[in-house]
Amino acid sequence: MRVRAYAKVNLGLEVLARRTDDYHELRTILQTIDLYDSISLNNVPSGIELTTTDSELSTGSENLVYCAAKLLAESRRGSRGVSIHLEKHIPAARGLGGGSADAAVTLLALNELWDLNVPISELHGLATTLGMDVPFFLYGGTALAVGRGDEVYPLNHQLNWPVVILIPPFSMATKEVYQRLRLTRHKSSLTLTRFAWNDPLDESSLAALVNELESAVGKHASVIRQYKEALHKRGALVTLMSGSGSAVFGVFPDSLSAKRVAAVLEGEGISVIATSMLSRREYQNGIREL
Repeated sequence: MRVRAYAKVNLGLEVLARRTDDYHELRTILQTIDLYDSISLNNVPSGIELTTTDSELSTGSENLVYCAAKLLAESRRGSRGVSIHLEKHIPAARGLGGGSADAAVTLLALNELWDLNVPISELHGLATTLGMDVPFFLYGGTALAVGRGDEVYPLNHQLNWPVVILIPPFSMATKEVYQRLRLTRHKSSLTLTRFAWNDPLDESSLAALVNELESAVGKHASVIRQYKEALHKRGALVTLMSGSGSAVFGVFPDSLSAKRVAAVLEGEGISVIATSMLSRREYQNGIREL
């Protein structure tokens, strides 16, 4: 079996408070995009074997793909061994959810490959133990995530805007970004929860979105601001850092504009990815490679 693990961006991110379990109470709209890692899985008699095209990634218990396979195997007696090859394309540690996507799609693929028939609700529980972003990738599309980010509510209004992503030459550790965050009582005037349950996001409402983690990027603030400005002045409807960074993205009104802007910025020496949003249906149809 060969499957695709699609990346995501965060269409806004609000941090409400620090929880008693040391996580933060979040509100974010998660959106899958047409950028993916490829994962090949083959049954073997026993054990878990993992290889990858990224020499910097662990192929053992520090890799979420390995952890997902091991977790599912231990939860069901009917599981078997598997040989997995991970072909990486999603930049790591840039807020695009590559590792989480890989883990979630591994759960989905092995559930089918091993004929386990584990219900999605149980897969969701397993995914939560792997990471707070992992459950979202069981569903994909446009979804509101609340709580620690693991409570996922797919939205009726699925988005399909073109997206240009700028990849800075540095990564940022999620834990360190949250440690630098200073919570205040101030919140954006129109919350993500209201966005999610009212009319679909339009050009005016997109412009009001914020990512409150941008205030906690420390020494990288000037580069993040520079990248956002580069997208904004070239016509982006909204420019945001994705998740805890460091990738910055802009949403554009049409694919031609997005491609033109991507070409210009790439010519200026910036690492650029021009892509588009994937609806939930497109995401679920695209996971399995034919």
